Amino acid sequence: MIAMGLLPDSLLQTEVVSVLAAFVAINTIIYVTLAFAKMLPRVYVTDWISSRARRGESRVIHPDTSG
Repeated sequence: MIAMGLLPDSLLQTEVVSVLAAFVAINTIIYVTLAFAKMLPRVYVTDWISSRARRGESRVIHPDTSG
């Protein structure tokens, strides 16, 4: 029994179809990578680097008066 596809083999083996297949493959890899990166927690560089410019105490207008 011969498996019949939607398109003939001569059309599927052309250079244009190969280029389109490569584009779809690269696009899929990029999409999966971005989707996976979006699931990961955010990373802030400032959390890793200690800065001397940070204030020792808060300078808000209304300080906490609880105690």
